[in-house]
Amino acid sequence: MVAFLAATALIAGVYSQFSSTIQARRPASMRLDPVAQVPEFRFQAQDGLTVTPADLKGNVWVANFIFTRCLGPCPVMTSRMAELNQRLGSKTKDVKLVSFTVDPDFDTPAVLKAYGEKVGASPEKWRFLTGPKDQMEATVAKGFLQPLSNDSGGMPVHSTRFVIIDRKGWIRGFQDGNDPEVVQKLLMDIGDILREPSGAEPKK
Repeated sequence: MVAFLAATALIAGVYSQFSSTIQARRPASMRLDPVAQVPEFRFQAQDGLTVTPADLKGNVWVANFIFTRCLGPCPVMTSRMAELNQRLGSKTKDVKLVSFTVDPDFDTPAVLKAYGEKVGASPEKWRFLTGPKDQMEATVAKGFLQPLSNDSGGMPVHSTRFVIIDRKGWIRGFQDGNDPEVVQKLLMDIGDILREPSGAEPKK
């Protein structure tokens, strides 16, 4: 038994040292350096409440861009956000999820509420936001630096990337929503930011 405990401790120590080495050697392209401040916006959530960036400050948050009548990548994007929501659990109170609709004329707060309820989204943890179309398009394209257009039928064609934002409202990185490992990568990014000293400024 003593030998077993000693071996377990040794393995744990080696693993810890290995993890630290991997973190120290993380390529510059993978570091969570600041990209830009999140844009100012004032949109409605699925519960009808107004949400601004100020309401999210102090939290690490993940944003994505979807619409409820999407027949393309949105169901996958939403299912991955739902998995992230589940894996974060109720104990991670300083991490929020935000889904911006790119079809705001159709996606009213009531439509988003029904959509969110199907995937287990509580407004306190996972907000679905809508607002005036011109403001939403500017927020997505100019603010979050994500491509947005319309197809020949007038339906939105949008980014499938997730955006990671820190406690002070800095965009810190992007993850490809088509990547099968995107949820695990987002959890790693969130963990890295949560471990930063709360008063520290991100390196520019």
